[in-house]
Amino acid sequence: MIEANFLEYSAHQLEQLSGRIAVCLGTLSEEQIWLRSGENANAVGNLVLHLSGNVRQWIASGVGGKPDTRMREREFAARAGITSDELKDRLSMVVAEACSIIRTLPPDRLAEKVSIQGHDVTVLEAIYHVVEHFSGHTGQIIFQAKAISQTDFGFYSYLGTQTTRKP
Repeated sequence: MIEANFLEYSAHQLEQLSGRIAVCLGTLSEEQIWLRSGENANAVGNLVLHLSGNVRQWIASGVGGKPDTRMREREFAARAGITSDELKDRLSMVVAEACSIIRTLPPDRLAEKVSIQGHDVTVLEAIYHVVEHFSGHTGQIIFQAKAISQTDFGFYSYLGTQTTRKP
C-alpha cells in the first residue's frame, strides 16, 4: 500500500511541477527564456533542458530500461534556438513517459539496484532523486520567471483564504 502511494505521489509531483514550469515559460519571451544573469548562471531554457535530460536518464533509462542518450553538457551550453513551445513539449513528453513508467512499476522493483550516472541506487532512490531534483530546479525557474516577468503565478493563492493559526 505505501509503495503504491509513493509511486502515485511521485508521478503526481512531476506532473504538477512540470505544469508550473509550463506556466512560467508561457509568461516569458524567447529572449527572456535564454537570459542569464552571468556566465556561470543558467537560463530558464537551460534548466528545462537539464530537467528533461535528467528525468529521461534516471527514469526512462535507469528505471525503464530505455537507451541512455543523454548529452548533459549540451543542456547547459544552449544559448537560444529552442522556443518556449518546444521546451514545454519536450518536458511534457519526458514527464509523461516517466510518469507512465512510475505508475506501472511493480512495487517489488523499488528495492532493485540500478546504476545511473555512475551511482548505484535503488529504484526508490532513483525516483526520489528525480522528484527532489525536479522540485529544486522548478523553484529556480519560478523565481527567475517571477523576477523577469513581475508576475505572481498564484500557485498558492488558495492559501490566502484560510485562517492562519498562531503558534
